Amino acid sequence: MTKNRTSMADIAAHAGVSTATVSRVFNGVGQVSEDTRRRVLTAIDELGYDRPPSEHTPSTPTVGVIVPELTNPIFASFAHHLQEEISRAGGIALIRTQTPGATSEFDHLSSLIDHRVDGLIFVSGRHADLLSDLSPYHDVAARGIPFVTINGARPEVPAPDFSTGDSLGIRAAVTHLHELGHTRIALLTGRTHIVPALRKAEAFTQVMGELIGDHSPIIEETFYTYEAAAAYTHALLERGVTAIITGSDLQALGAIRTISSLGLSVPSDVSVIGFDDTFLMSHLDPALTTIHQPVQSIVASAVRALFEALNTADYTPTHADYVFSPDLIVRSSTGHVR
Repeated sequence: MTKNRTSMADIAAHAGVSTATVSRVFNGVGQVSEDTRRRVLTAIDELGYDRPPSEHTPSTPTVGVIVPELTNPIFASFAHHLQEEISRAGGIALIRTQTPGATSEFDHLSSLIDHRVDGLIFVSGRHADLLSDLSPYHDVAARGIPFVTINGARPEVPAPDFSTGDSLGIRAAVTHLHELGHTRIALLTGRTHIVPALRKAEAFTQVMGELIGDHSPIIEETFYTYEAAAAYTHALLERGVTAIITGSDLQALGAIRTISSLGLSVPSDVSVIGFDDTFLMSHLDPALTTIHQPVQSIVASAVRALFEALNTADYTPTHADYVFSPDLIVRSSTGHVR
């Protein structure tokens, strides 16, 4: 009992609440706001104590979340915020991640359906691939399982999609570089059979034509990885580019690595812009100018829409596009052209 009292006192102090509040959370009695309950549970986790027995009941909705591999920090960010928002909405998140050469999205989907999930969220999945078979999504809709997609709207998919405005971000990036005097600008992005990469490439071509008169700008397609971008940057530098816009922060880091390895400087010789604004990008040297994906806003809206569907008895799956404006975060990796 002494240990229990001490534990509750520690938790209460860590959470900034009374021991009575901690007791109410542990025993599931009395009035405790959701925010306060979350603070207490966070304190329990951070101090290494065991949580109280689960309050979830058989009626608690379970949501399957399928994200790409977590080696890219942007997907880890989506997974983290999705789990947080689903929990806040009163559900349980079952997060599955894809790995190239291992379990596929549709294998995960089949498993989640077997586990009788109530809803599904697909992040940058096969729904975003213009070459993909979309029949599994139609099967999910036919089963009456509500779902939403994130980053990769396809009108053929019967679900609402919540995406970053890729074209808006690219337009802001090109405009910024143009104002710095750059005209030899390249886009290093993903494969354009993927919707977000296609939108980036289309926007880049349009704004380069509008601002600079270059209607056939330099666009290189590769994987969203550090290594692929590092390899492709050599060819871009040989073509005399003074600025590179990339499709992800990882690509930006790869580009900067190659630029530095050739004895050039960022941004004195070449300016670089990333895309995502993932963790630690503000702490690099130079700090990365990048396009910020509004992950929290996208996730909150997607989860809210899914739970509204779960609570609608006569829910009918339909497609809708919700586009969220990104912000260009200007830091030290861009500068005036020499």
